[in-house]
Amino acid sequence: MRTTLRWAAVVPVAALTLAGCGGGSGSDDGGITLSFSNSYGDDHPHTRCGIDAVAEKVDKADTGMSVDTFPNSQLGDNTETFSSVMSGDIDMDVQGSAALGSTYEPIGVFDAAYAFDDADHLFGFFDSDASETVKQDFEEATDTKILDVWYFGDRHFTANQAIRKPADLDGLRMRFPDSPIYLENAKALGADATTVAFEEVYLALQQGTADGQENPIPTISSDNFDEVQSHISLTSHQIGSQMIVVSGQTWERLSGEQRDVLQQAVSETRAENRKCIEKAEAGIVDEWKADGTIEIVDDVNVEAFRSQAREYFRDHLDGESLELYEAFQEAK
Repeated sequence: MRTTLRWAAVVPVAALTLAGCGGGSGSDDGGITLSFSNSYGDDHPHTRCGIDAVAEKVDKADTGMSVDTFPNSQLGDNTETFSSVMSGDIDMDVQGSAALGSTYEPIGVFDAAYAFDDADHLFGFFDSDASETVKQDFEEATDTKILDVWYFGDRHFTANQAIRKPADLDGLRMRFPDSPIYLENAKALGADATTVAFEEVYLALQQGTADGQENPIPTISSDNFDEVQSHISLTSHQIGSQMIVVSGQTWERLSGEQRDVLQQAVSETRAENRKCIEKAEAGIVDEWKADGTIEIVDDVNVEAFRSQAREYFRDHLDGESLELYEAFQEAK
């Protein structure tokens, strides 16, 4: 039986390696135990309907392989863990496309504004032959393998006014993550980006140093941005994607049967994880409608935003990144 470790404090990767937990460590019965990290809390869909679900499926397969899960950034900050996957100190991780783009730039385009129409479009491209080149190039560049992509939720704008069309962003200081593709998204959408650290977003909105921000609905709710913003405008300007990556060193240590089991566990979990996220989103929206905490603006001119963003990226991306962005549109 798997024992899922829940550490009370962040454990340095060096300590993890010394303890023999990373790099596909051996267990007392001669099997192999994989470490699977994410940066989300125990109740987030990527934990309870994500990494924990993968671990349970792997256990049931009984191939001499088990998975220990480490949510809550227990193995390091989200900005650190992918480096540990590349080095083999952590076996598996859940990572945003934009974060992976700092190591292999083209993969970040998955997080470009209006790259995809919806989650079905995202999954359809990822499962197509057209995606094989970027996945193989990523693997060669990083010595890590992308097992699958999970849905993170649509990103929307919040502010103290409705945002129905690009011109409504004029003069507003909108918080975006300090990442190249997110800052390009701001330009593509016509927003004036301010790069406040995520931990400081609530205070920035409360004090007015930022006029608005953009995030998926569960994040807006869990971090209480609805307390300091009066409107959420359903722009769906980004179909959030999270890549499930495994260290190349770990992959080489697995038998063919173990690889098949791990791949199947991650891919089967994708649909469950999406349902979990969509259920959470629907519940939050119902609560907002019932208590009037925040006004839901659902008559956004999405096509105006989409057309503007796609024109921007066609003009400003180049090389592999442009080819990938165009391949997304051809995959519909």
